[in-house]
Amino acid sequence: MALLFNTNLLRAPLTFHSIPLSSTKQFPNYSSISVRCSSTNQQSDEIRDSDQDEPKKKKRLSEQSSWETKDSDGKDYLYRLGAEADNMNIAVGARAGVIDSLFAGNFLGKDSDIVFDYRQKVTRSFQYLQGDYYIAPVFLDKVVCHIVKNYISNILNAKVPLILGVWGGKGQGKTFQTELIFQAMGIEPVIMSAGELESERAGEPGKLIRERYRTASQVVQNQGKMSVLMINDIDAGLGRFGNTQVTVNNQIVVGTLMNLCDNPTRVSVGQDWREGDITHRIPIIVTGNDFSTMYAPLIRDGRMEKFYWQPTQEDIVNIVCRMYEKDGITKDEVATIVNTFPNQALDFYGAMRSRTYDQSILKWVEDSGGAEDIGRRFLRQRKKGELPVFIPPEQTLEALLESGYSLTKEQMLIMESKLSKEYMKNMDEE
Repeated sequence: MALLFNTNLLRAPLTFHSIPLSSTKQFPNYSSISVRCSSTNQQSDEIRDSDQDEPKKKKRLSEQSSWETKDSDGKDYLYRLGAEADNMNIAVGARAGVIDSLFAGNFLGKDSDIVFDYRQKVTRSFQYLQGDYYIAPVFLDKVVCHIVKNYISNILNAKVPLILGVWGGKGQGKTFQTELIFQAMGIEPVIMSAGELESERAGEPGKLIRERYRTASQVVQNQGKMSVLMINDIDAGLGRFGNTQVTVNNQIVVGTLMNLCDNPTRVSVGQDWREGDITHRIPIIVTGNDFSTMYAPLIRDGRMEKFYWQPTQEDIVNIVCRMYEKDGITKDEVATIVNTFPNQALDFYGAMRSRTYDQSILKWVEDSGGAEDIGRRFLRQRKKGELPVFIPPEQTLEALLESGYSLTKEQMLIMESKLSKEYMKNMDEE
């Protein structure tokens, strides 16, 4: 007689079921008794086996999470996010297969730099603007009106230009006055320069403008602050001077700005369009010296509101007076300085004050050990806090006038010398 049983159930309680022998049927060499082994947890084993046959449901991160929600095509949010991402260069992180494995690394993972673009703060806070400055009333009214008008454009029954173009002579304080207004209004702007309007890769500057525009929109949405996109010296990047070459990026930047003016709430950076992707309308302020060198359809009325900034004599005196206020220079002395050097830009009077520091700085260098080997010695003394105390010069009307004459002499030498004509005899006379 043979016993047949499952060895996996040795530890379980056994129940024996006997089957009577059949006398009518003979088996060779042995009689067979079948023994069936069962256990009290047999039912749970059967349920477990049936569960293994069925596919397990993936555990969700949260019942309220939308990251794993499927769309009509069965794609989740992460899949859609990846499809909308711009996979150029390292914008998606140090991903193996996108960039060389040498630069991907393994220390922080393949996608360790996935948020590199978002860690960079591109907005400006103006914490360095300390002190009391003068803002010209005409300039203040124009900038404030443009910003507020764009933010309430939805309730106005009028066409509101998106761009304010502030142009005028060099060094007249266009950028500085605008930044003072931003600080006074509590605005956190996104600042760009003309140097970012060109790239070795076609389309990159236009994409950058759209990204900065959307960043300013996120400041409004996430931080609850007003924001502005500001581009300094735009004519230096988009202007046409003589026979300068027009590049594809120049055309794309102009087209991007024109499109922003026409569709300020629908801004794409290369991703698929979504109905709910509405961008806040962000006013744009650009500065320059000569807008006549730019593409005419961009600066037309309706897209760009032009504002020519030429400070009056009163504005210059008030601005310079605030500049020299801590030095004890009276307003009458400031008026004397401005009348002595007429037709000068505002930055000229700041350069005058800076020139008066030259002798004091040279004396400070001598006190710290002289000019010989000052590079190594200066850094060591600064690290240890052993630098000598710098005593600023006492500002007087005579010292400022002397600095002013020195600056105007350098200006005249540049205009009169023109050594390029001496070096190139065959250069055409202008």
